[in-house]
Amino acid sequence: MTPQEAFVTRLRRHRQRNRISLEELAAETRVKREMFEALEANDISAWPRGLYARAWIRTYACAVGLDPIDTVDEFCRLFPHGDRRGQATMEDIATIVATTGQFRSDFTHLERRKGTTGAPLQPRLASWPSTVVDAARQSAKSAGDFVTDLTRQVKTRVSGVKQTQ
Repeated sequence: MTPQEAFVTRLRRHRQRNRISLEELAAETRVKREMFEALEANDISAWPRGLYARAWIRTYACAVGLDPIDTVDEFCRLFPHGDRRGQATMEDIATIVATTGQFRSDFTHLERRKGTTGAPLQPRLASWPSTVVDAARQSAKSAGDFVTDLTRQVKTRVSGVKQTQ
């Protein structure tokens, strides 16, 4: 038995142990019963790739009482449909259409997240345009001036009331 077959068998047995039918599972997860039948037959060729495949496995695991995080991680390790990396998918498509892929990741911070330097990762501070910073400083100064003037007025009124008494 291959690891993929063992994974699918474990899912099916857990569902059957909890006495959940495929119809109930389909109604709860809003995924076609045929898709889950194909999964349990170890045929996910009609399944979508990436995010949707992981979401369907996550909902299946939640519905039958399995840990969704571990189940999705195992699915991603065993099946190419759950691949979290877009580059492999894009390279597969480029191979099919016989062109060289020009893959560009939407996540520009992956190198920083990987920690290739070994140094602890530092969060990047937002770089605000100087006009926004200047406007914020001016507002703070205006608010400070307002509070100072108000305090001065209150003090003079209080001292004026004390002198008349």
